Parts: sequence; structure tokens; C-alpha cells
Amino acid sequence: MVIGTIIEQHADQSSFLWLLRDRSFSAPHYTLKNLAKLDSRVEAHIDGLRVAGDAGWEICKETLGAGESGEVFAAAVLAFERGDAARIQAVLEVADEKPETSRGLVSAIGWLTWQQAEVQVGKLLSDESPLFRCVGLAACAAHRQDPGKALIDALSDGHPIIRARALQSVGEQGRKDLLPYIQDTLTVEDDFCRYSAAWSAALLGSADSAFVLKSFVRSDFPWPEDALRLAMRRMDHASAIDWQTELARQANSTRLAIIAAGAIGDPVLIPWIIEQMTVPELARVAGESFTMITSVDIAYADLEGERPKGFESGPTEDPEDEDVEMDPDEDLPWPNPELVNTWWQKNKSGFRNGARYLLKHPITYEHMEH
Repeated sequence: MVIGTIIEQHADQSSFLWLLRDRSFSAPHYTLKNLAKLDSRVEAHIDGLRVAGDAGWEICKETLGAGESGEVFAAAVLAFERGDAARIQAVLEVADEKPETSRGLVSAIGWLTWQQAEVQVGKLLSDESPLFRCVGLAACAAHRQDPGKALIDALSDGHPIIRARALQSVGEQGRKDLLPYIQDTLTVEDDFCRYSAAWSAALLGSADSAFVLKSFVRSDFPWPEDALRLAMRRMDHASAIDWQTELARQANSTRLAIIAAGAIGDPVLIPWIIEQMTVPELARVAGESFTMITSVDIAYADLEGERPKGFESGPTEDPEDEDVEMDPDEDLPWPNPELVNTWWQKNKSGFRNGARYLLKHPITYEHMEH
């Protein structure tokens, strides 16, 4: 007999753990081993829903009403792996109503084997809805499957969101044969198409992409920090250091300067990064940049400090508080600057100023080959 409360726990945990996974996959203190363990936990709860059969689906269908990406992920895995048209439609209706949940939908399709997903992805690629065609392209990218003609057609589509998604797919799929087209798109008017073109061009080795990405490091663009990280990594070392120095001199861009320092990866910037850990608003992101260069997990290495007394960030329970912005560093540990500095003094001889590091390894062709 299936116990309802247990099924609900599987549904809740699969959604929650997927959200945790979604936030963690790009965090430097999460190793592949950590992510594999997290994936196993997600899969265990999804499997619990599978075993529950129709009862598992009904619980997931109810939670779809929340309109959240995690709930869409869990329901979509069950629906798409069975190829159940009615269940798939229920998931797609939620995604259509709340496009921001499409990330969970794409992730769910990526969770399946390509054999399970291929037929439904083909339907999405030919759907009339621009959103669903984007989901189809993203699903192909997740599986590293070439969409073929659908990708070529999407690159010249009249819908900017489809074209932008296709431009991103070019980089994800490593389509160097399309780099000339991508470079020609670096000057288009639409911001999202131009950004996607620059993003893919950077992955495909274009030096021109860095300065296009730099133009998106501004407050009115949705992903300025992502643009900054990739631009810094594509720039030559001297240009990257100059830009980071410029950002550090401006009081309103110190956070960006810290992120830039981590992306550049030059140990010469670490003393400055540690200094920023003394500022509560910047401490955690500084810790993340330190980890990005050294690979040291602040919490695991016992370099963690206490949350400063009285420090508040993100939405509060005060109904009159107009600040509803989420805390961007919510999941990051609080570093103890003194402990971090002590660690650095003991270990800095293993790093060379002027070189660039990613998680303690020098960014060189020789290292990347291994």
C-alpha cells in the first residue's frame, strides 16, 4: 500500500534537491563528486515517485500548481519518460503560463536518456510555440545532440528568443563551422541575440567576443556577472587586470571587481580579495573568488566565520520593506579573513603571481589536456 505522506516527501525532496543542484553546479566549492552525490539523491526521490505509479504522478500534478521550476522538473521527468501525452501536456501548460519554469523542464528532459527523450524533443522543435522550440533546442544541447536543420532554421528565425537560444546552442554544441555566422551576429541590435552570439563566440575561441561581453556588464542587463566572468576569461591577461583594477577603483562596482578577480585567477589579487572579506556585504562573494582560484572549500577547511551580528540581506518579514531582492550569496559560507589569510601565507608558495589558476590548477593547454 502506497503511503501518501511518503509520496509527498519524495515530491517535495526531488523538487528541493533539484533547486539546490541548479544553484550548486557552477559553485567552485562543489566538486563533481559532490554533484554526483546530489544527483543520486535527486534520482532516489524521483525513483520513489516512479514506484508509486499513478499516485506519484497525481502528487506531482498537484504540486505543479505552485508554478515553480523544481516542481516542473519532477513532474516532467515522470511525464516525458513515459511519453504520456496527457501528462506532458499538463507540464507544458504550466511552462507556457510561467516561462521562467522552463529551466526545470529542460533539466528534466536532460535527465532522461536520449532514447527516452528523442521523440518528444522532435515534437518540441517543430512546435508553433517559440518557447517550446527553445526548450527543444536547449534539450538537444543538454544531450549534446545536433538538432540538424532545426538549428540552422532557428539561427535566422524571426523570433529573437528562438534566435538567441540557437546562437547559444552553437557554442554548447561546439559548432566551430558556424563561428563565421556567430561573429557576423556580434553587432545585431537585439541584446539577447548579441549576448548569445558573444557567449558562443567566446566558447569557440573568438577574441572579439570579450569586448562585446564587456558591454553587457551593466545594471540593466539580466546577467552582468555571467558576462563579466566569461569576458575576463577570454581577455588577454593584461587587459583583464586593467579592467579589474578599473572596477576596483569604483565604489559601486567592488562586487564586480571581486568576481572579476576570481575569474582572472591571478594569485597576485588574493591579498586584495582577502581584504574584501572584512566587508560584510562582500565577504561571501570574496570567499567564492578565493575558492575559484585556490579550490579551498571555506567551510570544509575550517576557514569559516560567523555571520556578522545585525547583518541583513534579501527580503525581510517587514511588510513595509520595499527591498525584495534575493540575497545573491545566500548559499555561500562566511569566510573568516584571519583564518583565510593564515592559510594563504602557508600555501601561497604553491602559486605563481602572473599565472592564471582555476581551482588551484594553472590554466594552460597542457593542464587542460589532462
